[in-house]
Amino acid sequence: MNALKNRVQLIGNLGNDPEIINLDGGKKLARFSIATNETYKNAAGEKITDTQWHNVVAWGKTAEIVENYLTKGKEIALEGKLVNRSYETKEGEKRYSTEVNCNEILMLGKG
Repeated sequence: MNALKNRVQLIGNLGNDPEIINLDGGKKLARFSIATNETYKNAAGEKITDTQWHNVVAWGKTAEIVENYLTKGKEIALEGKLVNRSYETKEGEKRYSTEVNCNEILMLGKG
């Protein structure tokens, strides 16, 4: 059960072209967001689509795959873990962020 403690699997579409950052030593970092949609009917019987946005980061070889193959709108499946972090803005305000640290990507759909 240890493998299930912090594991996330999502299927969604890229909301933007990935941002690729080349780090010292040749390592790569890719940042992008994906949208996941859930559809349901409300009490009045109307079809409602709920879209959730997820910030994703990928490192190393996974980042290279992102750089070479993924663009805005592409449908992907990914697996990773949730990471919470905090940072301070230039104004000294503390902010919090939750991201998916992606370790595996599967390209879906066409195009």
